[in-house]
Amino acid sequence: MDKLEALLDRLKTRQRDLIMEAARYDTMPADSTLKRIAELENVIAAVEAVTDEERGGRR
Repeated sequence: MDKLEALLDRLKTRQRDLIMEAARYDTMPADSTLKRIAELENVIAAVEAVTDEERGGRR
């Protein structure tokens, strides 16, 4: 479980870093940046789902 939580923290930090970097400019972020942010969101959701399953399985 600790490894999943550590992974989740790293993913969220990377996504936040990308968002903050994109916010520094007055232009629309590059499509590649938007795609990476969206892909990270999907991975974050998947890791959260697995974490929830693991918690439920331990009850």
